[in-house]
Amino acid sequence: MQDQAMILEEPLHESSEPVRMTPFTGPIAWTRASLSPDDGIVKISEACRRELDEVVATLRANPLPTALLRTDDFSLERCREMMREASQLLTDGPGFVIVDRLPMDLWTKQEATAVYWLLAQMVSRPVAQSWDGKMIYDVRDLGKPPGNGVRPDITSAEQNFHTDNSYNICPPDYVALLCLRPAKQGGVSSIVSFYTVYNQMIERYPHLLARLFRPYVFDRQREHAPGDATLISHPLFQNEGGRMVCRLSHRHVIAGYEMADRDMDEETRDALQTLEAVMLEPQWTRDFFFEPGQIQIVDNQRCGHRRTQFVDFDEEDRKRHLVRLWLRDAHRRFYNG
Repeated sequence: MQDQAMILEEPLHESSEPVRMTPFTGPIAWTRASLSPDDGIVKISEACRRELDEVVATLRANPLPTALLRTDDFSLERCREMMREASQLLTDGPGFVIVDRLPMDLWTKQEATAVYWLLAQMVSRPVAQSWDGKMIYDVRDLGKPPGNGVRPDITSAEQNFHTDNSYNICPPDYVALLCLRPAKQGGVSSIVSFYTVYNQMIERYPHLLARLFRPYVFDRQREHAPGDATLISHPLFQNEGGRMVCRLSHRHVIAGYEMADRDMDEETRDALQTLEAVMLEPQWTRDFFFEPGQIQIVDNQRCGHRRTQFVDFDEEDRKRHLVRLWLRDAHRRFYNG
């Protein structure tokens, strides 16, 4: 049996208020029907494009590792305006944005990644995405089956709706993805608002809401120092600073209970499965197929994201390839803050 000491118990954000039973409103409580095709889309203007071309020209003449690049090293006033609009959509809009798009036919992958790194810094600070400090993360199928220590993002398997790093101490505020190459088939991206899902839980399953605010056990995916707890325990929903935030991954909760040799009681299982089922109802999701050069940024506390299973090309230089950044201003840049 898994030793209880190996479960990292997070302190709860206690609230004297009862579980919210009033539906959320506003732009974050969107549905598929309420969004227009252009909602959440920010186009790169010609003026911004000229600034980015100048960045690329500068880097060709003066190479520097991407992780050392800072926005203050370049004149990017039009791009700053564009990314302020993107930030507004993240904080006061639907909680996601698609920046459309970088010219992948004119820039190398390294040049596009460098530009992406600079644009992302205008939203928030890039932080480590793994315990060993990886800042820029390549999302590619490495041919491994999902499981303990194997992140789903390096497989071609279908994902559940989730928040990144839900299974560890310090999740990012935002998750950014740059598409360098899409898959041959499949790999459709989806986003869901947890506020919309919560509204559905209020309407249809109010008796299960309280359980979502109590701890679940997660597999930490071996992303921790040797000898640290292999599991973590925290709620799926919490109230922090006057707003509701979510940290969930169905796959890692199931694995967590298996590793702990614990059975879920009926309420625990029903709340988890019902939440998962509601999130998968298509009327609450925004689906899109990533195009080369597009940048997606998602609020990692109020929205979930996923992608469908995909089939890749045989040729190595045509295989699906995204580049991910985690963005967070709070705490230190370390993986655990």
